[in-house]
Amino acid sequence: MELRHLRYFVAVAEEMSFNRAARRLRMAQPPLSTQIRQLERELGVRLFDRTSRGVRLTEAGELLLEEARRLFVQLDQTTRLVQRVGHGEVGRLALGFVPSATNEVLPPILREFTTRFPGVELFLREMRPDVVVQRLHEQQIDAGFLFLPLQDAALNVECISREPLVLALPETHPLAERSQVRLQEVSDEPFVLPARYPMPGLYGQVTAVCRAAGFEPKAVQKDVWLMQTIVGLVAGGIGVALVPASVRNLSRKGVVYRPVQGLSPSVELGMVWRREARGAVLQAFLQVAREVSAKGLRAGREEKADNREVSAGAS
Repeated sequence: MELRHLRYFVAVAEEMSFNRAARRLRMAQPPLSTQIRQLERELGVRLFDRTSRGVRLTEAGELLLEEARRLFVQLDQTTRLVQRVGHGEVGRLALGFVPSATNEVLPPILREFTTRFPGVELFLREMRPDVVVQRLHEQQIDAGFLFLPLQDAALNVECISREPLVLALPETHPLAERSQVRLQEVSDEPFVLPARYPMPGLYGQVTAVCRAAGFEPKAVQKDVWLMQTIVGLVAGGIGVALVPASVRNLSRKGVVYRPVQGLSPSVELGMVWRREARGAVLQAFLQVAREVSAKGLRAGREEKADNREVSAGAS
């Protein structure tokens, strides 16, 4: 028995006429009659009583019609489910990310993805950058977010956000009243540094910026993992810190953030995933992340242009 035989049968049963069923199926009536007879021979029962006035279902035909309708409903549901899985609309996705990713980058990506793909179950795990890489290699997560640079032949890496580094100062600091601060002005200050991992990451970015300004940062506290902790230590007067501009969203009392004058230091947050990964859900997520990221990067460029115009006007 083939599905087309059942479709022919259902059409005749619902129309109670071979002629009307043939028109509905857009085929000639003789081939339709032949297909129904083949079905009856295969089943070994009559499905229709044929009279000069038309056809009517036998008891066996009534049962087959009921079962055929149920089968087509199930087939339609299965087809739609398979299509949704194939398009990445159903499934699960595990993400690992450094805490700073939630300050600005990750929330709009997650919001857009869950809006478009509500059938996907998300598993979100906050972790250190070295653990993100490890979990990717172990296939325990599908994608991760961490600070760049990262060199790993087994992983794809894309910049998903680029933002300036700003100077975090205690609100009682003498430079807190300034609108901008030259980095050399804090060269003798104690620094609260982010944690150092096998990859350069944020630690590498911060120390490289300080060296470019002509000094080595004096670490009063280092290997601090959470950005909230760095900002908290700055608020406590322990030292100053270079942090991504998005940290300003934390709104920590006792801390002020000032742009760095004379340099344009920036830090990049990357999206990483295994090179061999081909899952539809992952591909859908990557596409959404790229679209949201493109909007954010475009907005950032426009904001920089506006700031340059304001500065030029002020001068």
